[in-house]
Amino acid sequence: MECWTIPPKQNAEFAARMEDVLAVYERPRDPAAPVVCMDEKPYQLLDEVREGIPVAPGRPAKQDSEYARRGTCSIFVWVEPLAGRRHIDAQPTRTRVDWAHQVKRLLTEDYPDAPRVVLVMDNLNTHTLGSLYEAFEPAEAFGLAQRLEIHHTPRHGSWLNIAEIELSCVSKQCLRRRIADIGRLNRELAAWQTAVNSDQRKVDWQFATRDARIKLRHLYPTKSDATLY
Repeated sequence: MECWTIPPKQNAEFAARMEDVLAVYERPRDPAAPVVCMDEKPYQLLDEVREGIPVAPGRPAKQDSEYARRGTCSIFVWVEPLAGRRHIDAQPTRTRVDWAHQVKRLLTEDYPDAPRVVLVMDNLNTHTLGSLYEAFEPAEAFGLAQRLEIHHTPRHGSWLNIAEIELSCVSKQCLRRRIADIGRLNRELAAWQTAVNSDQRKVDWQFATRDARIKLRHLYPTKSDATLY
């Protein structure tokens, strides 16, 4: 008798969340419901201990290997892949309240006229509607929550979040040097944001559900000959 053999629960859940996110990425652009990806990463602030030697004709710049730690902060980013639009800034912490304020800014300043924003994020425990209620009065939190359509990437599937790709880009293009304070860091991030937004660099996401079902087929239930008791 033919039946379905279900793989480990976590694999099936991974496949379900992956296909949910991939279906979101296949939607056409809709200004009334823009698809926005959000992510954040910790950043170590570092200062020079000794002044470096600047570049000169025939001589490269030199930097002392010793540095001083100036604390940590968190870099938040969102990107609308189909519009080539993003926002990035650094905050001292990345608590539930910090995430809630990022969402409020997104809805009230960046997309004030969109009835609904489709938000793709990883499933960090701060990324919940409850965080809005910790940061704002119930009426305001409810109003913000009603405008969100949230889709979480699966555990160990953060590569599905386009905002993670943006963080990788900014790390390579903007952050490969020592930055000692959050003020300077935000100035550097703002300059990077202005540059890439002026080019309207869009994201052409190529990995579709049909590809996942072939290349990641080990995550799906498979048919087998078995006796159903």
